[in-house]
Amino acid sequence: MLTPLEIDQLSNEFESKPPQEIIAWAINTFWPQIVLSSSFQTQSMPLLHMASRIRRGLLIFFLDTGYHFWETLIFREQIASDWQLNVLDLYRDASWNSFARENPRKLPIADPNLCCFIHKVQPMQKAMKDMLAWISGIRRDQTSVRANAKILELQEDGLIKINPLLNWTKADIKGYAEENNLPNHPLFEKGYRSIGCAPCTVAIGVNDDERAGSWANRGKIECGLHTDMFRHKDISELKDDFKMTSVVD
Repeated sequence: MLTPLEIDQLSNEFESKPPQEIIAWAINTFWPQIVLSSSFQTQSMPLLHMASRIRRGLLIFFLDTGYHFWETLIFREQIASDWQLNVLDLYRDASWNSFARENPRKLPIADPNLCCFIHKVQPMQKAMKDMLAWISGIRRDQTSVRANAKILELQEDGLIKINPLLNWTKADIKGYAEENNLPNHPLFEKGYRSIGCAPCTVAIGVNDDERAGSWANRGKIECGLHTDMFRHKDISELKDDFKMTSVVD
């Protein structure tokens, strides 16, 4: 088991290493208790491509929120089949089913933070219980929150989060995709640069920031997987972040 000091030292060393080397180290160190998470959008393709060629059979988590574009679900199936990926779909806890079915349209609009917690954060928290490490595709150039991330991040519960693409830019992603002839999400050419759930994603202009279409004009830039929200296992601790607080009283 790595100590916090060793993790910090390795994280600093990895700042100058290519993503493939970081991914290989992570898989060799934590196999088989390691997973990669992916949203299967265009910018997800390089990480999936690298990892699948370093270790076939690597477990990949996909959060099936119930709000995805049909194009995303079809693309996920296509890539998983073509690249022979080991994908496991994650769903919200069954205890939320009645509430979610009563508010299918209202929830993502009225309280996107609660919606993200129910459909993304909580399912990922539960799925990570048996894992030692989590490979994520976040980059520093994406949001102000991610700008402060480290390549290796030790979570409070001992999970090690690994961000091999942290130093890559949008141009790096595009260059790798072109060099390896990687496919684009079907909605990419229609202006959807960062594709999440349908109620919270809009098409954007060619000169807009790639994440401008996520929760546009709603004061939200993160779903919670890569923020302080992820460390809270008890929903009551997050009541101040939610508008529909009656469901967590």
